[in-house]
Amino acid sequence: MAESITVLIVGGGGREHALGWKFAQDPRVQKVWFAPGNAGTTKVGTNLPMAATDMEGITRWAERERPGLVVVGPEAPLCAGLADRLREVGVRVFGPGAKGAQLEGSKSFCKDLLVEQKIPTARAGSFTEVGKALAFLESLACPIVVKADGLAAGKGVVIAPSREEAGQAIREMMEARVFGEAGARVLVEEFLVGEELSLHAVTDGKSLVLLPSAQDHKRVGEGDTGLNTGGMGAYAPAPRATPELLREVEEKILRPTLAGLAKQGIEYRGVLYAGLMLTAEGPKVLEYNCRFGDPETEVLLPLLDSPLWDLLVAAAEGELGRVKVKSGSGAAMTVVLAAEGYPAKPVLGQRIQMGEETMGTAIFHAGTKEGQDGVEVAGGRVLAVTGWGKDLRSARDRAYGAVGKIHFSGQHFRKDIGHRALEKVVGEG
Repeated sequence: MAESITVLIVGGGGREHALGWKFAQDPRVQKVWFAPGNAGTTKVGTNLPMAATDMEGITRWAERERPGLVVVGPEAPLCAGLADRLREVGVRVFGPGAKGAQLEGSKSFCKDLLVEQKIPTARAGSFTEVGKALAFLESLACPIVVKADGLAAGKGVVIAPSREEAGQAIREMMEARVFGEAGARVLVEEFLVGEELSLHAVTDGKSLVLLPSAQDHKRVGEGDTGLNTGGMGAYAPAPRATPELLREVEEKILRPTLAGLAKQGIEYRGVLYAGLMLTAEGPKVLEYNCRFGDPETEVLLPLLDSPLWDLLVAAAEGELGRVKVKSGSGAAMTVVLAAEGYPAKPVLGQRIQMGEETMGTAIFHAGTKEGQDGVEVAGGRVLAVTGWGKDLRSARDRAYGAVGKIHFSGQHFRKDIGHRALEKVVGEG
């Protein structure tokens, strides 16, 4: 019986649209489903009326339909054990089980593993008692980072300029529970100075395939000002990620992480996504994510010259060593168009006047839905507009050129995505 070249993608954001877009370019892939998808994913596949966290519904559907591969996009279903459930019913899945997903789901679990494996990271303490957490503050220089231990939709991190503000953040997380049960335990750690770098590795628990480096822009305002967001844009590759640096990260950070997981009996099959700080002492781990980043996925996949199916299936089967992966030599940039009021209180429901995709561009839907009069805003981050070309300048021109053709009431976006890399290019010119 011939293999089923079909894919179910769990999730409904820009990352999932980009994954489906890449799969749909492969003539061997017969069908792509999304659970639940969005207004854009219908152009490359079929949306299913199931939430990404509907463990029972997704498992029953996959057991019945037998897709050739399930790719779990968001962290919440991975941390809840969706990949384990699917493997139990004999469905091939790309994504770690619940134990491996603790790398993102529990910052204390992650920090303990990093320390045990002697992987460079910030000095920190993990606490379930407010008094002990407050006492630990005295041992750290300001600013101080306070993190809710569990998943908080990317919002459970406070960079406090003073000990007083750090103490307030601890009380808000642990006593007021502003992040719910995610704040029952907190991590208090030193602030690292340097430039951030996102690095994605596809792994089967033994071998690694590094994807191009990327840099995200978390702050809502230009010049990296204002509130933290889920990401206002990204570009790849990052100039700081030299071949020498990537070798150092692989040998001192990524491989020891896999070894530490293996010691605990965890076979990690999925994305190992390291958020790094490039400090004066070398690269250090800020955090790990257990899935593809968003908006990083939207810049990485246009640069991938190899079929996504071959790469992810080999990782899911524990045979990553059999594939050769080729990434293009150009660059890509994604600009996120956000809803009015994002990130504090996004205003939803506006009709979107969509532009046309031109050569070297793609419009990935994130927070959208089909309304009575067309596509409407349905989330804080609405669209991820990507351009790619021979270098970062051409990628930027294409991305912002496409952004200029899209309109909805209250939209806002950063006009300086890639500024660090582009300033370096200008400075060296």
